[in-house]
Amino acid sequence: MPAAYVFFLREDHVLLQLRHNTGFMDDHWAAAAAGHVEQGETAYDAARREALEEVGLSDLELEFVTAMQRTQGGAPIDERIDFFFTCRSWSGEPRIVEPHKSAAMGWFPLSALPDPVVPHELVVLRGLTEGIEPYSTFGF
Repeated sequence: MPAAYVFFLREDHVLLQLRHNTGFMDDHWAAAAAGHVEQGETAYDAARREALEEVGLSDLELEFVTAMQRTQGGAPIDERIDFFFTCRSWSGEPRIVEPHKSAAMGWFPLSALPDPVVPHELVVLRGLTEGIEPYSTFGF
């Protein structure tokens, strides 16, 4: 199941949302915009759609970071592929568009991230400063 993630960056800070009532990693900080790639949609298109739906931002200039193959160690349905992007230029002011899924949103230094962060996203966030390959894995 593919998903797209956008880390909005401003200087050395990243915009994160605190997940709430989603059924997955609630009470963890996560990419401000992320979600499943829908049928007939590219990962780039999904990233742009999710940014508009979740934080009200458009006209994103996306930069591809990594494709992460991820597993939870169970059935094949637990296998995932995640496409991570950064964005430093957009139109609009970020805001919580889905308050039923987000308890908070804020800018955090990449060197002092809040705790806890969704674990596989934390790998990519650290990779933004330490380096990350275009193909990465999690859970293997």
